[in-house]
Amino acid sequence: MNTTIETILKHRSVRAFTEGKIPQTDVEKIIEAAQAASTSSFLQAYSIIGITDPEKKRTLSILAGNQSYVEDNGYFLVFCADLYRHEQAAEQHGVDIKQTTESTEAFMISLIDAALAAQNAAVTAESMGLGICYIGGIRNNLKKVCELLQTPDKVVPLFGMAIGYPKQMEEQKPRLPKEVIFHENEYMQDNDNLHENLQQYDQIISDYYKQRTNAKKNLTWTKQVTTTLEHSKRLYLNDFIKQCGFLR
Repeated sequence: MNTTIETILKHRSVRAFTEGKIPQTDVEKIIEAAQAASTSSFLQAYSIIGITDPEKKRTLSILAGNQSYVEDNGYFLVFCADLYRHEQAAEQHGVDIKQTTESTEAFMISLIDAALAAQNAAVTAESMGLGICYIGGIRNNLKKVCELLQTPDKVVPLFGMAIGYPKQMEEQKPRLPKEVIFHENEYMQDNDNLHENLQQYDQIISDYYKQRTNAKKNLTWTKQVTTTLEHSKRLYLNDFIKQCGFLR
């Protein structure tokens, strides 16, 4: 055990922040740590947009589903898949790389690069005593988000990250049993064992919600994910991503 592992294992989403502003030197260190993340073939196929303009934060909070903590935080970041600069770099050499940048593989690379950078940023922020919350809600209306952030072709905002000094900390949600997540040498397809583990986990999550809400919320994990995935969301994304120059 060391301080890095302790920081990672203590993670929980924070949705209530104080009014304290994060020093610029800390913001720069968070971005520096994000850039230190692994990146496929050294492409660094992502960009990070820091949002300090109060009106832009307010607009983003509305677009993200009226989530107040998108507006009320110490700093807000938007992580983007970005292959714009790569096309510009190739243009300097007189090479057209659009067949590659418009491929599914290139889009996956940019998604993965952005996620790796974001997680480095999250761990760094938490090591400073800050709290973070990932914001997928910015994908509710990416057309307006792109207009707000003036992103060019081949750039797609993927998710936001609210960062700040925690006003309150919720209890950490118990994760799935390791036996469900981790497979050795091959994917284990023992459904009887899986269902047994899920039943046990459902009881743990039900107890967690009852304790957290003073018995006002009684919900299991399997019911929660079933409800979440029962109806498809953001079906416009496939066409919109193509409009942004990806997956053509």
